[in-house]
Amino acid sequence: MTSALPLLLADTSRWPGAARLAVALSKAGGEVSAVCPARGHPVLKVSSLRQAFVYSPLRPLQSLAAAMESVRPVVVIPCDDRAVQHLHELYALARRQGPAGRNVAETIERSLGAPESYPIVSGRYKLLKVGHQEGLRVAATQSLQTVDDLAQWQANGTFPCVLKADGTGGGYGIRIAQDLGQARRCFFDLTRLFRTTRVFKRLIVNRDPFWLRPWWNRSRPAVVVQSYIHGQPANCAVVCREGRVLAGTAVEVACTGGPTEPATVVRVVDGPEMMLAAERIARRLRLSGFFGLDFIIKEKTRAAYLIEMNPRSTPLCHLRLGKCRDMVGAWSAELSDQPVRDTPAVTQNDMIAYFPSACHAKTEWLQSSFQDIPSEEPELVKELLNPWLDRTLLVRLLNYVYRWTGKSEQCSFAEAAPPAAAARQKTG
Repeated sequence: MTSALPLLLADTSRWPGAARLAVALSKAGGEVSAVCPARGHPVLKVSSLRQAFVYSPLRPLQSLAAAMESVRPVVVIPCDDRAVQHLHELYALARRQGPAGRNVAETIERSLGAPESYPIVSGRYKLLKVGHQEGLRVAATQSLQTVDDLAQWQANGTFPCVLKADGTGGGYGIRIAQDLGQARRCFFDLTRLFRTTRVFKRLIVNRDPFWLRPWWNRSRPAVVVQSYIHGQPANCAVVCREGRVLAGTAVEVACTGGPTEPATVVRVVDGPEMMLAAERIARRLRLSGFFGLDFIIKEKTRAAYLIEMNPRSTPLCHLRLGKCRDMVGAWSAELSDQPVRDTPAVTQNDMIAYFPSACHAKTEWLQSSFQDIPSEEPELVKELLNPWLDRTLLVRLLNYVYRWTGKSEQCSFAEAAPPAAAARQKTG
């Protein structure tokens, strides 16, 4: 960017992605602000962050609108699925306000693309239907209105299968079922994501008050059932402007934290089939900003099957991997109406270990991979290695109980980065 353009990141979670993207956008010349939870968010440790605004869990639309009014950003970049949902809701509200909401509506449209796409990118079934219409390979998927719909799936589909709830991210709203009985139990579990016991557990233990709003509104997420494809997980991320892809990267997943959890180590690949899918979906929906697509590379045939979309920034987005793979550089140049700078790739290694989640990976993966550690941001590194949530008294007590009882899932309550001691041991 020739002059600093104001950018606003929106994130309701405490994932590392927003902080990593803030660092990269600042290096590219952006003036980055963020609206996020008041405590414990890694982006607050980024030295170049210009302003931080509190993201209210009970009044999220007002929080976003106030931050946008103060920053006057060129674009708003959502970093988790709830922020995407809030931006869609805020757009509808701004349109109803007429001239008073024009600036907000125009900013959101410039950030995310055509408003007609918003209901599609928010729903797994609708997105995969578009993919099928565009001639892409997609996993067989059926929308579930009631548990009885699973009988039809049993007649037409096969087991195992995967059930997914809309509006969830990070693998949280995904269940794998081996038979019809287990699928029924998974369906009831997913439709009751916002039941009282779970919401208050998330509030007290995870310090995540954003579950209160859907609980209060008695929200019930839409659920789909999808065929289980035996193969290798893969994904791509792109940045686009009004349906035109500017840059992107495709990877195959080498290591994950679990069967339904995000990747920790990936291998950069050409992925022409994945990139073609991204181009067709971006063009069809006239999208703007960052988004990612998840695939399964089927065994034997190596065909890429689209399984879902992340209509937000993903862990790949901040990585500057050279020509046509520098999403931050391409987005910055597009917004400032300047040619894309030829920025060297951060690594020539095609194996990338995400930090800090790769601390869960096997040692041999770390030794052979580029470890994406933001060493120029020591306070951020410190926070990611020892996240605020792990430092809270309750989580420390629960982890102590886990160790005392001999259980290994030390982070199952925190659902955050690995404990500091383990992370430091594995990163040396």
